[in-house]
Amino acid sequence: MKQHNTDNEMQIPLDDYYATVIDSVGDGVIVIGRDGIITLCNPAAEEIGGFSRRHALGARFQKLFSQETTLVEMVAKTTRTGITISDHENVVVRSTGKVTPVAATCYPLMRANGENIGAILTLKDITYIRELEAAVRQADRLSTMGTLAAGLAHEVKNPLGGIKGAAQLLERELAEGNDLLEYTRVMIRETERIDHIIRELLELASPRGLKLTPVNLHRVLSDILLLQKQAVIGREISFVTHFDPSIPDIMADGEMLTRLFLNLIRNALDALAESGRLTVTSRVLSDYRMAKNERQSRMVAVEISDDGPGIPKDDLENIWTPFFSSKASGTGLGLTICHKIVAEHRGMIKVESDTGHGTKFTVLLPLVQ
Repeated sequence: MKQHNTDNEMQIPLDDYYATVIDSVGDGVIVIGRDGIITLCNPAAEEIGGFSRRHALGARFQKLFSQETTLVEMVAKTTRTGITISDHENVVVRSTGKVTPVAATCYPLMRANGENIGAILTLKDITYIRELEAAVRQADRLSTMGTLAAGLAHEVKNPLGGIKGAAQLLERELAEGNDLLEYTRVMIRETERIDHIIRELLELASPRGLKLTPVNLHRVLSDILLLQKQAVIGREISFVTHFDPSIPDIMADGEMLTRLFLNLIRNALDALAESGRLTVTSRVLSDYRMAKNERQSRMVAVEISDDGPGIPKDDLENIWTPFFSSKASGTGLGLTICHKIVAEHRGMIKVESDTGHGTKFTVLLPLVQ
């Protein structure tokens, strides 16, 4: 009995079928012949490499990836020997000014009779893995610093209280107009500043535990922005918001998130000085993976950006370090505490900055804790 194909069972030409499979793969795939000419590449490879398929097909691999000597050597060796070669640590792809870390594997392309006719190179973007590794290293450093800070804070707190008490008693004894009175007031003011730093150190070292409740992120951000608009009256600063209305309430500690975003927004306003633009956006990342072996999950991304002078490249590596501050009056603990708040919410915080073109902080928080 003759069988009839339904619409869903229509036969696809074999070449088109294989091309569709390759195009659907999430990792970059590039096929290179024995002569070094690229014969096939998929959309993921275009995105990672920063080239178009039309530009790549027929081009010499060595020329297209002239900056990536490791990849060129891998392809040449696999084509010559028929050996599979992998490098998941040292390979980067430089394209359109962007450096992307990748895990690369080069497989021999074999005919059925065993003849080696080229190589298949796969490229996996591992930017998120590098970001996660950096976050883990930073969390370890902060944990060590927190333990040290807690011990130091307790040792300093008691004698500091004695100094402040003695200065207050001396202030009461001195008559108004006495030259020494100003010195006692400076002592009291400075002990209060040190006490503020100690409280921040203790908060960094001793987590109070999150009080999770449904939190409307947009309400938190809108309330902060409303107050900060009043604080910058007289300065030529514009506020721009792009909120995704589909974002639901998230389970979080509302007080901690308010502190987090208030700190980031104040930093952005400080960077703008007398004029500029502050932009706050929110969006959902549907398939974000926080860890290498963790399933993909939905995250909400809140971006706070300014068009100020930016952060010098040498400072970017240190901004999360306790006591590092470019402000004359800063304690250098604000961003460290921000990092801690995000980590406690099982999220991630990132910064991008280009000197002369502003700074963007991105906070990633899970929609479901």
